[in-house]
Amino acid sequence: MTGSDGLIRPGTPAPEFTLPATPDGRRTGPAQFRGRPVVLAFYPADWSPVCGDQMALYQAAMPEFERYDATVLGISVDSLWSHRAFAEARGVRFPLLSDFEPKGEVARGYGAYTPQGQAGRALVVLDPAGTVAWSYLSPAEVNPGADGILDALEQLGTERQVMTR
Repeated sequence: MTGSDGLIRPGTPAPEFTLPATPDGRRTGPAQFRGRPVVLAFYPADWSPVCGDQMALYQAAMPEFERYDATVLGISVDSLWSHRAFAEARGVRFPLLSDFEPKGEVARGYGAYTPQGQAGRALVVLDPAGTVAWSYLSPAEVNPGADGILDALEQLGTERQVMTR
């Protein structure tokens, strides 16, 4: 199910996938992280200024994401080679997944592919069971920051606490 912006909506089971990822090309996907929240950060291109700042911000915020036991996966249609160089240049140590071939297939599955032939700047938080808990599509020229992600992770943590009482 998608919202009016085309992006996958909360409550929807997340489409399964694996893609080649940095640093070593090993196929990676959200199912590998079942039992913990997963943040999918779709972005247009490795070397654009907004994307570079966004991914570097998520690397800097990693201690906050780790407080929620969350895994962050960056996803764009760039090649694995581009991802490797970009990750090294920007100090990004979380996996960057290459949705290169077939181009944008995963972004399409999440409603995050644009007519320009790239991923939109979309954020999707999956709960530990693999269901979409939160999604947001930012304008391409705007870094969405980490606040929405952290709010969604906080909400997941609160729900888990309530359920365990």
